[in-house]
Amino acid sequence: MESTIVKEVQAVYHQLLNAWNNRNAEGMAALFTEEGEQIGFDGSQAIGPDEIFSHLHPIFAHHPTARFVSKVKSVRLLSPDVVLLRAIAGMVPRGQSDINPAVNTHHTLVVVHTDGKWRIRLFQNTPAQFHGRPELVEQMTEELRELLQ
Repeated sequence: MESTIVKEVQAVYHQLLNAWNNRNAEGMAALFTEEGEQIGFDGSQAIGPDEIFSHLHPIFAHHPTARFVSKVKSVRLLSPDVVLLRAIAGMVPRGQSDINPAVNTHHTLVVVHTDGKWRIRLFQNTPAQFHGRPELVEQMTEELRELLQ
């Protein structure tokens, strides 16, 4: 795959995380297509920038959201204008310096090239609890902790 596409798609993902980390609902919502979907850690779903903003704004206004630390695991071109990005992510609670393993997650993004730029069609934030396999939670946490150093 062309390295320019990989860099551009990774940049969209990092913009998404930066908007979350800066508690910027408008910035996050603006990264989605009109029919873009966000599926949250708790399973909540929002479709389209307006609904995504309406979902995120009260969260940022009323909760001290933790910041994401992430590592892109793969970027795959599905068609010339559609890319799938997979990443793992951990969250560092506000005022703390370590990842909370209880909220490790897998991020899946489907990003489409439309109107000359890459935009998010789907962002899914899936809990990575590995039920009954605590060693996998610890392995993921350690992999993410390396990014904190």
